[in-house]
Amino acid sequence: MRLTILGGGGFRVPLVHRALLDDARRDTPGRCTELVLYDTDSMRMRVISSVLAAQAEGVPGAPAVRLAHSLDDALRGTDFVFSAIRVGGTAGRVLDERIPLSEGVLGQETVGAGGVLYGLRTVLVALEIAERVAAVAPRAWVINFTNPAGMVTEAMSAVLGRRVIGICDSPVGLVRRAARAAGADPERVSFDYVGLNHLGWLRSLRVDGTDLLPRLLADDAALGSFEEGKLFGADWLRALGCLPNEYLHYYYFRRETLRSVLESPETRGQFLDEQQSGFFAQAAAAPDRSYELWERTRLQRESTYMAESRAASGGWQRDSCDLDGGGYDKVALALMAAIARDEPTRLILNVPNGTTVPGLSADAIIETVCEVTGEGARPLPCPPLREDQLGLMLQLKAVERATIAAAVHEDRDAALRALALHPLVDSPAVAARILERAGRGAVRRTGGDTSPLPA
Repeated sequence: MRLTILGGGGFRVPLVHRALLDDARRDTPGRCTELVLYDTDSMRMRVISSVLAAQAEGVPGAPAVRLAHSLDDALRGTDFVFSAIRVGGTAGRVLDERIPLSEGVLGQETVGAGGVLYGLRTVLVALEIAERVAAVAPRAWVINFTNPAGMVTEAMSAVLGRRVIGICDSPVGLVRRAARAAGADPERVSFDYVGLNHLGWLRSLRVDGTDLLPRLLADDAALGSFEEGKLFGADWLRALGCLPNEYLHYYYFRRETLRSVLESPETRGQFLDEQQSGFFAQAAAAPDRSYELWERTRLQRESTYMAESRAASGGWQRDSCDLDGGGYDKVALALMAAIARDEPTRLILNVPNGTTVPGLSADAIIETVCEVTGEGARPLPCPPLREDQLGLMLQLKAVERATIAAAVHEDRDAALRALALHPLVDSPAVAARILERAGRGAVRRTGGDTSPLPA
């Protein structure tokens, strides 16, 4: 099996490779035997290739790694495409976060005005990729991790239909942490999770037919033992009657998080821009130390994840169990295995809604529990959402669709609508100023921000 990674110079590519090596050690039938990397930044791709080479030392049957020099070359003949691109690089993320903050609204990579700006810059590139996949690798499955993942998956699905599936590691991390806090084996639980990407709720957690969530919500000590319990607090979680995705902290605790971000010496984007620039420069100069440098940088990156939200909820460090979320690499490989081997499994994925959430259109991409087989992913029925949950989903889906329309049709009115209707912006005047500062390149096909595939 051949896997192509777009954004092959991305910092987290070695995590996917590490999971592939686990398959090689187990001699798993139908495993990946060739890994193709493609990135427009050749230096980053070479550095990551050296990390992979060091990681594969002594592993029999490790997949062969090939560096492709064009998109079509990377796609042709592949079975799966893993899309993890970053249009505009980390420098683009810095602007996505800083511009909204200058107007007194939250700046974050996928949430709020920052997420809209990132989407405006990314949608057309994602559509170009989808069109090339359809042309040169029509039987390939695309697994999209490019953020904003739900929005980008929805844009690509207009070309690829059900052959593009979005993934995220936040939901599986929540399920695993909640299961451990409830005293259950994460591998044995079944669960009800529904929402949009970075906007979902875990509403039941069952073992042998018994829902463990009510008991967990009633136990202050258990809630205080894992990340989401500490982020949201026992009182609010009991009021909600469910466990929200960590990104809902930006919505439920908007004032506190915004204050924390404004008081921070740098944004998350600035931290990653400096950290990754330093890593790639050092690793390029000393390729024999690339794996050591990568591992050290990775651990620092994971330990500082969502630092502003943690500061806004009292200040605490991530525990080892918080760091062990399940990983998008494991989700991606589980998805590929289920499709390639036609081995049914259940995963939380971004797929067309169908009839799962009656308030949304059938083609709207939602994030929910799916049955995966050789035919792809099918969302499972779920209990009705509460009005507050459905209301947030409807509003954010309107924002996503306006962003897609703005990018595809070069429509400034749609871009303004996307920004102004977001609940974390809620001001047409502020939205107009953000759009003006972001520049016309945010809603035009031409310009430096839409270069094909920066990682």
